[in-house]
Amino acid sequence: MLRLIKSFSFEAAHFLPTFPEGHKCRRLHGHSFRVDVVVEGELDVAKGYLIDYGDIKKFTEPIEKELDHYCLNDIKGLENPTSEMIAKWIYDRLKPSLPILAQVVVHETCTSRCEYGE
Repeated sequence: MLRLIKSFSFEAAHFLPTFPEGHKCRRLHGHSFRVDVVVEGELDVAKGYLIDYGDIKKFTEPIEKELDHYCLNDIKGLENPTSEMIAKWIYDRLKPSLPILAQVVVHETCTSRCEYGE
């Protein structure tokens, strides 16, 4: 079993409306997000690889463009854009066209991340 990871990044603003009044994350702020897309499967010995990284990028590029330099709260399904909700939102969009998707990891900061998937 192999696991490949392809990453992309985006800049975005958000606020977390379900956090308590006065909490810093409830105010509008931004992050430089990094997303790791993890695929898993068996090695195709004849080809020598699982999937072309470029093929993964074809699936992630539209998502990256939809998120980059936007207020995430304005995007349908991300009205409460916690790392957990962002990871699930990306996973749910990728899985139908990328069935070997195993996990989406959203790095909100260099020390905080959320892992979502199988």
